[in-house]
Amino acid sequence: MIRAGIFGATGYTGHELLRIFRAHPQIKTAFASSTTYAGQPFSEVYPCPYDDLLIAPEDAPLDAADVVFLCTPHGASAPYAARALEAGAKVIDLSADFRLRDLKVYAEWYGEHGAPSYTSKAVYGLSEIYRQELVRCDLVANPGCYPTGPLLALYPLLERGALVSERIIVDAASGTSGAGAKPSLKTHFCNVHDNYSAYKVGHSHRHTPEMEQELTRAAGSAVRVTFCPHLLPIARGILSTVYVTVAPDWTPERLTSLWQARYADAPFVNILPDGNLASLAHVVNTNRCALSVSDGGAPCELVIVTAIDNLLKGASGQAVQNMNLMFGLDETLGLIA
Repeated sequence: MIRAGIFGATGYTGHELLRIFRAHPQIKTAFASSTTYAGQPFSEVYPCPYDDLLIAPEDAPLDAADVVFLCTPHGASAPYAARALEAGAKVIDLSADFRLRDLKVYAEWYGEHGAPSYTSKAVYGLSEIYRQELVRCDLVANPGCYPTGPLLALYPLLERGALVSERIIVDAASGTSGAGAKPSLKTHFCNVHDNYSAYKVGHSHRHTPEMEQELTRAAGSAVRVTFCPHLLPIARGILSTVYVTVAPDWTPERLTSLWQARYADAPFVNILPDGNLASLAHVVNTNRCALSVSDGGAPCELVIVTAIDNLLKGASGQAVQNMNLMFGLDETLGLIA
């Protein structure tokens, strides 16, 4: 059995991990920590069947864990990662602390890094792209929820040099769980219900440099992303519409065929037939990413639509998928495709 610990267990991603652990035949929960609710059973924080006793982070028995999941905020995760790695555990960080390889870029968006010496050791945990690196690593930077769908859609296209413009537009909408469990005026029911709003548009959302980093790596040259996130009046799910300008010989049918070849061995990538567009109903409550493409109506323009469950393929599900790869297990173990 794999002994798994969670820092920040009472956030939405920590809650999802505990649920996945119950369905995973090779995981035993080593500890679940919470700064706010230490000393209470998890079932007293959320109405649920999980009675794990929450402990303070400083009391976490790292020597009792083979892998540690960090569901803590950026800035807080890096020191926990260093402690866990030094104790001999593998680490999967669901925050942004190890996603950006360039420390200067990290500082521009997040501030000073809490464990800079470990940044170069992290593998970006987009499972279908970095599978070979994941089986050999000790530290995984789990991707952000917004980047996951667009990156899976665009990576094969950029690898083939198909784009004729370095600018990509990503228009995405997420359920309120993407904002985390801590309440705010913006995510209050009265402000979200019967509403649909944009925020941090253009080049101001912190997932923007993450997308640009990975797409630039795929293309071999600089890629700029115009990212426009929106808040949906639903609990979970992300639908992303991506606009790209491609060479004339790249039709929707050709891109669909490319995805089918690139992801032939990817159990969680669902490529929809030509003429069908991804929706949240294709993916919610699964670890699946749905990919679809349509003609943009103008020469050389494609419109790509992707969908994921932000708490699963966009967070905890992908984290467990990465853990499965790290420990040599079937990557689908414990997860719903």
